[in-house]
Amino acid sequence: MAFPPLVHHASEDDYRKHFERVYCRRPVETFDGIKVRFRKGQFSHCFFESSRRDGNKDAFSPQRAERIDWIKATLQDPDAELYVGWDKARKRYDRSRRVALVQGNYVVVIRITGKAKADFVTAFVGDTPRPRGGKTSVEQIRGGPRWE
Repeated sequence: MAFPPLVHHASEDDYRKHFERVYCRRPVETFDGIKVRFRKGQFSHCFFESSRRDGNKDAFSPQRAERIDWIKATLQDPDAELYVGWDKARKRYDRSRRVALVQGNYVVVIRITGKAKADFVTAFVGDTPRPRGGKTSVEQIRGGPRWE
């Protein structure tokens, strides 16, 4: 599947308006019929990252933002690799979370909330190694169970 070109806006506010216009007005339907709902407040979680790798998302990420149109494309891609998500708090796999992986390292996470319904969680480029020589996010995802 061909993916949309990267998006280049002049400001963070322009990306926020784009997100709200494209994603927050109506659910995006996945290739397999799940309606994914987006909330305005998720913009910061999705398009900011931690500048100190301490979990505090304090820096706007142009790398994440320019892939804003890839979120919808990923959800609608029938060739995406699908995995069961990880619940960091409980330190276990969580079948209510679905992870889609495309383009080798682009990740979109949704949380299933009902029959054919879900909430968007986040999206990111999963190529950053974990501290102390750990695996990248993509390597960790691919080591988990496939979504069925």
